[in-house]
Amino acid sequence: MVHVPVLLEETVSRLVTEPGGWYVDGTAGAGGHAAAVLAAAGLDARLLALDRDGEALELARDALAPFGARALLERANFSELAEVAARHGIREVRGILLDLGVSSMQLDRAERGFSFMRDSPLDMRMDDRQELTAARLLKRLPPAELANVLWRYGEEPMSRRIAKAVAEAQASGEPLETTAQLAELVSRAKGGRRGRTNPATQTFQALRIAVNSELVALEAVLPAALGLLAPGGRLAVISFHSLEDRMVKQFMAAHEGRMESLAKGGSRWSGQLPRARRVTRKAVTATEEEIARNPRARTAKLRVLERMV
Repeated sequence: MVHVPVLLEETVSRLVTEPGGWYVDGTAGAGGHAAAVLAAAGLDARLLALDRDGEALELARDALAPFGARALLERANFSELAEVAARHGIREVRGILLDLGVSSMQLDRAERGFSFMRDSPLDMRMDDRQELTAARLLKRLPPAELANVLWRYGEEPMSRRIAKAVAEAQASGEPLETTAQLAELVSRAKGGRRGRTNPATQTFQALRIAVNSELVALEAVLPAALGLLAPGGRLAVISFHSLEDRMVKQFMAAHEGRMESLAKGGSRWSGQLPRARRVTRKAVTATEEEIARNPRARTAKLRVLERMV
């Protein structure tokens, strides 16, 4: 399946405000967003593209090949953004894009183990160089810790019941090794399918986030990205579920801050430095036309922050 970058026009129009300068795509994927940013930013612009997924980075390399030396690619987690930028002498960046979560390419490759739609090994690694897989995580975690992961990262209301079922399956001598085994176990633990959503959706989301330390990486990259921006530079973040979006929204609101009235009169600004302003007061979402073309855009939310000083 061809990867379709979500909210492409909405993102590029808000991220690129003047020609030239450095840009960063911290989640290059197949390179769709990155190529559009470079095309919009003009011939004097350059872009650093990062991705921890080696297969994705090769696709991005092909997509960005027409831009030659203007595109610099490196395999790295975006949590390493500050270190990678410093190594290449990149400062005062004009715009940074983070497209969070799992990509359609990863979901569509059955052997990656991200989806319950087709049976495959329980892998879920975005970076195949790491040791921890979803199957290994299920073996390592005691029931109480697994329930916490499912509740915290998947907002799964039946987390304890699922964790108990996993522990019983592991103790029986038949460990969970495939996506089909896990999806069936979760479905039984939750009493079968109700409605349109697969019962295993929240469990798979939670395990993927835990395996890849996604929220830990997001917490690290947001201040690093804002610190790397030049005054007037912008940070654009596309998220796909409430946990990510809540973190992004709270981070942006904290740096925008607010004016507080003083007891002796007057007011002062209160917030986190560096000071910034929200370009998007409300999250930008996909149009019905885009959702019809790309159903995975349905849950996408774009938020943009501009550094002021």
